[in-house]
Amino acid sequence: MDAKTENRTENPLLAEHQMRARAWFERLRDDICAAFEAIEDTLPPGAPFSDRAAGRFVRTPWERTDHSGTAGGGGVMSMMHGRVFEKVGVHCSTVHGEFAPEFRGQIPGAADDPRFWASGISLIAHLHNPNVPAVHMNTRFVVTTKAWFGGGADLTPVLDRRRMQHDPDTVAFHAAMKAACDAHAAVAPYEKFKVWCDEYFYLKHRKEMRGIGGIFYDYLENDWEPSFAFTQDVGRTFLQIYPELVRRNFAAPWSESEREEQLVRRGRYVEFNLLYDRGTIFGLRTGGNVDSILSSMPPVVKWP
Repeated sequence: MDAKTENRTENPLLAEHQMRARAWFERLRDDICAAFEAIEDTLPPGAPFSDRAAGRFVRTPWERTDHSGTAGGGGVMSMMHGRVFEKVGVHCSTVHGEFAPEFRGQIPGAADDPRFWASGISLIAHLHNPNVPAVHMNTRFVVTTKAWFGGGADLTPVLDRRRMQHDPDTVAFHAAMKAACDAHAAVAPYEKFKVWCDEYFYLKHRKEMRGIGGIFYDYLENDWEPSFAFTQDVGRTFLQIYPELVRRNFAAPWSESEREEQLVRRGRYVEFNLLYDRGTIFGLRTGGNVDSILSSMPPVVKWP
């Protein structure tokens, strides 16, 4: 594939933006993996599973082809199964090519010119301890004839008593995401992004939210520098707040009934990702790595 198609345009400024965005996503991946491994190392003696070895990420590169069979980038899966994190994936990908004809009308800027370039980071963490909320975070930069950022972060406590808006973890997570938005108010209206998240992560067939929300945004086409700066702060904010929430709860004991509740609630993740999630649909329809795309699935789940 020639450089023009791979970079989507010969515009040198846009090519620089693509390079900077990709470098940021990969740096954030490295920082998050290091932070999560540090959590594995600091589980205190006597805590559940503290007698097990600390987990470490295993990285697996992959490559893709587009609908025509042409090579089109790839990514790296980073997976860990540990004593705190039952299953966590922190993945980066940078892909390019052409959208399949049946998919072009669904992507802004792709109807008349199907070429695209996309880079991003995607994370999902499922913890052993039901007292620790599961979490999802992703940010991305997509280029067609348009160029935009999207992403967000949302929290899913799996115990009913921790799914309330006044729960300390919920309060802290929302406050952190609000601060990230408020620092970039010109491009990131918090209330809009919070409501967008609530509406996006909603299980229509069950008439309930997947978790307690967070922020979600897409098609952010404002001036590139402010939009990129905000997207970076979403990642930095996540890296600060989520390890804090894990450490608050990872040594707490749990009962068999709480584990059962956790496994049932995990089913909501499966239902949402397979029925509604744009990232899952985008990845599968653009020839992404199936193992990476479906790594968000919890390791153990029940539908009673």
